[in-house]
Order: sequence, then C-alpha cells, then structure tokens
Amino acid sequence: MKLTPYLHFAGNAEEALNFYKEALGGEIIALQRYGDSPMPVDEDYKQKVIHARLTFGDNMIMVSDVFKGQPVSTEGNIQLSVEVPDRNQMETVFTKMAAGGKVVMPLQDQFWGAYFGMLQDPFGVSWMFNCEQK
Repeated sequence: MKLTPYLHFAGNAEEALNFYKEALGGEIIALQRYGDSPMPVDEDYKQKVIHARLTFGDNMIMVSDVFKGQPVSTEGNIQLSVEVPDRNQMETVFTKMAAGGKVVMPLQDQFWGAYFGMLQDPFGVSWMFNCEQK
C-alpha cells in the first residue's frame, strides 16, 4: 500500500502546485483542466485544475480545484509530515514553504533526537518537517 495526499483548493490549485514544485524541488507529472473534461463547466472555470500530480523525491501529492462553488477548508486534524535526510536541505525547504505563510514551530533540535519544525503554507496547508539527527 501507499498513501498519497490529495489537496483541494478553491480556484488557486495551479498557484499552489507551482509553489510546491519550487519549494520542494518537484516535478509536475500531470496537469488536467476542467475544460479538458467531458463535464459541462462555466467558461471562467475551464482553466482551473481538475487533477494534477507533483512528485518530489519518492513522494507524490495530488491537487485540484474543487467544483465551482464548493467550500474548501484547511482547518482540521491533518498535517503533512516530510522526513528530510539533510538538515541544510530541510532549512532551505522550510524557508521556502513558510514564505507567505506562518511558522507554527520554528526549526529546532527536539528531545526525540530530531531537528523539527511546523508551518502553515500560504494556502493554509499544515506541514511538519523532521530531520533525524545521527
């Protein structure tokens, strides 16, 4: 089995996708728009993302814009946790991901032997970053 997070946005999925691509050093491997689908869609929503996939390292996240008018909430009990093997790489990624968002817990050494921090990105998605110390 493999778990793949699927993030939903209210019309700004492409902006989020490009943000994650840059911050995580990823590659967009699929991007489909509402206008490419057989379902009827308003003209102003045809360029919105119906499905996209981004890979980075051995990971993948999928994103889409919700159906027009559907509510989106980032409130809840889910945080995406990223294990980063290198402390310097983690500092770089953390800084990029926090840009325009907010740091919830700054990167710092933790009692469990890791370098760890938490943030909410500019799209309201909560992330945790962990780097095990040797």
